[in-house]
Amino acid sequence: MSDKLTPIEIGLTAAIVAIEDHEPLVLTARGADGLAGLPFGPFDAPSHRTFEIGLRAWVEEQAGLRLGYVEQLYTFGDRGRHAEAGDTGAHMVSIGYLALTRAAAGTANAASFEPWYRFFPWEDWREAPPALIARDIIPALTAWAEEEPPETTRALPRKDRVRFCFGLDGAAWDEERVLDRYELLYEAGLVEEARRDGRPAALARKALPALGTSMRFDHRRILATAIARLRAKLKYRPVVFELLPAEFTLTELQYTVEAISGRHLHKQNFRRLVEAEALVEPTGVMSTQTGGRPAALHRFRRDVLQERPAPGLRVRSRR
Repeated sequence: MSDKLTPIEIGLTAAIVAIEDHEPLVLTARGADGLAGLPFGPFDAPSHRTFEIGLRAWVEEQAGLRLGYVEQLYTFGDRGRHAEAGDTGAHMVSIGYLALTRAAAGTANAASFEPWYRFFPWEDWREAPPALIARDIIPALTAWAEEEPPETTRALPRKDRVRFCFGLDGAAWDEERVLDRYELLYEAGLVEEARRDGRPAALARKALPALGTSMRFDHRRILATAIARLRAKLKYRPVVFELLPAEFTLTELQYTVEAISGRHLHKQNFRRLVEAEALVEPTGVMSTQTGGRPAALHRFRRDVLQERPAPGLRVRSRR
């Protein structure tokens, strides 16, 4: 075994989310290879006392954005995650973050916001189940599951993982399993990142289905982690209000929750839930910007944070 140590660098990678025109957006920047990637930069220990301080500083410097809510996700350190052919540089370990902002315009340094469903089209169920699930994903995953060796040591065989992840044969679609679904597609060799990483399942395929836009390095995995975390967080923390203006209509609140969860919600049931959870209060002002009848403006009721430990919107979809 070689006694030469590989140097390690610590980077910070951010999934910065905003909402615009009822669409969830994520900040991306194009690399020299033309692929979109999440903003990332090195952790400068002499300049910044904590990872979060460092993240906020370089995002404001590089993208011109001031972040609101910030939460650490996970440490991404798989071998070769930033390696390129012939690369002998340091191994990059990245601390992933979920960050929310109300600003979706005016970014600097060629960074721009893109719809996150461009990268995960199978996650958007607001209108109907995405056609590519039945057309492309399920047939390919079913064939892959049937190839599993009978002596597998996994607790769940492939066919059961496919069923649970994609809500087949009576299993419910769970919008929080974003990362599980992406990793299943990666393991089955159905996304471009698997081919790029040399996964045998991907290399054995003559062609890959068009399953969303690939990203640089492992950034689609980081984004999947961020989406899953935000979808779960909606149900027990009032994070949705970090994405809304200070005053909003209940329709705007519903559209924002639907955009994040990827699910269509029953209007009256949603409003009853909002009323029961007492998360908002009327401002006494009517909005005339709705395109129809004037609608009452509301604001987040901050007292709820002192009234109970887990205030959120435990929404249920119409499906």
